[in-house]
Amino acid sequence: MAKPQIREMEVVRSTYLSSHMLSVTLGGENIGTIPDDQESAYIKLIFPREGEDKPLMRTYTIRAQRPGEIDVDFVIHEDAGPASAWASKAKPGDRILIGGPGPKKLINPEGDWFLIAGDMTALPAITVNLASLADDARGYAVIEVISEDDIRPIDHPAGVELHWLVNPTPDDSGETLLARVRELAWLEGQVAVWAACEFNSMRALRKYLKQEQDVPRDHLYISSYWKIGQSEDGHKAAKKRDLEKEGL
Repeated sequence: MAKPQIREMEVVRSTYLSSHMLSVTLGGENIGTIPDDQESAYIKLIFPREGEDKPLMRTYTIRAQRPGEIDVDFVIHEDAGPASAWASKAKPGDRILIGGPGPKKLINPEGDWFLIAGDMTALPAITVNLASLADDARGYAVIEVISEDDIRPIDHPAGVELHWLVNPTPDDSGETLLARVRELAWLEGQVAVWAACEFNSMRALRKYLKQEQDVPRDHLYISSYWKIGQSEDGHKAAKKRDLEKEGL
């Protein structure tokens, strides 16, 4: 597999979308190295570390792309990691190394109805997935946010109900998002599912969707974007062990 292209990009502007979500627009002379149609693709933000060969890398989603610029959204909170801390201080003209983009992971469009679920880390990808659905699509999107102020208008088909779940203190039980999903009326026909969230929440959702609702693999995309109490490296290791255990 070819290594992802690394290039330096420039901060164009920063905009708070809500109390805990900051959108940073990137551009600059290397923007042309990002192919067209990359909304929902992931990129690596690269932070060199003095005295060490291996830099810190953090994974984020391209939420929007326009000629000459891309938008990358960051969850801002007290226990900010290196990427969120960088974003909170970023100003026009600042530069950052970017790797990628990697593959896009979108919901299977062949479902009779659709279920999208995730927390704030997945909100950029959720907005892209909702925008990708046909105008007559039906189903649900369940979105876990930190505060009431994080609830904001999102373009979506009229037949897809948005369910906002406010949870200021996520824990490692993995039950909060699942509990709301369980409350939904299961519609007729074949569901297509896209879900991304905290690691424990992902595992709880996956068990429910695979074992109780018998969602086939080709109609189920589910992933974890982070793990409570772990750095990205720790989360990545936990994710690898989980996949091996599941035989995936």
